[in-house]
Amino acid sequence: MSDLSQLKIPSMRERVSRDEWDTRVNLAACYRLVHHYGMDDLVYNHISARVPGEEGHFLINPYGMTYDEISASSLVKIDFDGNLVQDSGTGYGVNHAGFVIHSAVHRARADVACVIHTHTPAGMAVSATKEGLLPLTQNAMFFSGVGMHEYEGPAVDLDEQKRLVRDLGSRDAMILCNHGLLAVGRTIPEAFITMYWLERACQAQVLALGCGKTLNNPGPETVTRTNDRYKPGQRRRIGELEWAGLLRLLERRYPGFRD
Repeated sequence: MSDLSQLKIPSMRERVSRDEWDTRVNLAACYRLVHHYGMDDLVYNHISARVPGEEGHFLINPYGMTYDEISASSLVKIDFDGNLVQDSGTGYGVNHAGFVIHSAVHRARADVACVIHTHTPAGMAVSATKEGLLPLTQNAMFFSGVGMHEYEGPAVDLDEQKRLVRDLGSRDAMILCNHGLLAVGRTIPEAFITMYWLERACQAQVLALGCGKTLNNPGPETVTRTNDRYKPGQRRRIGELEWAGLLRLLERRYPGFRD
């Protein structure tokens, strides 16, 4: 185990391509934002990003660093089989469950650049219900469909990968039953905003169900019309507007993410 208070992580900026460095910065920003919005879980869970121009390689967190410690240079590069491609000098390895979930999605979905997995109280609460995500709020109606993957225990069995991929399908979000949430995106900002909206929808659902009052369920036509407004061609790509402001927030609150 490394003592990060004394550890000086060498910069990767001059050792990787410009595109990879940009990906590292945005991925580190995503980790810090997940922490900032209370969606992290100690040193557990994972966010990964495909390495541009390197087929079969993706970046993930060193297993042992908290999300608010992650920087562009601390990220570890591995391949789809979990083999270390490039260490970051932290002395930490990679969580096997993170490799199993993330490599499955990256291998199966060439359109996915980023995968986020969380264990938030609201996400876990919704994942423990048979109904899953309900169209109770505008945030929930953003999703035309959310996959559901039955719990099989901690995700360490490679055989589970085929069922994870099957249950996600072509969707951008999935509930891991009795476990947590999963979101993907064609960009890192898109994946983060998708997870943020999914988390907020789960929070609102838990609060609404806990009120003990009659729910105001929107009609099917309203749900469909609302979702249609969010489809490609009806809106800008999510993340384009929000990301610049979120990076400014990080510069004020967590400036080390670019290191």
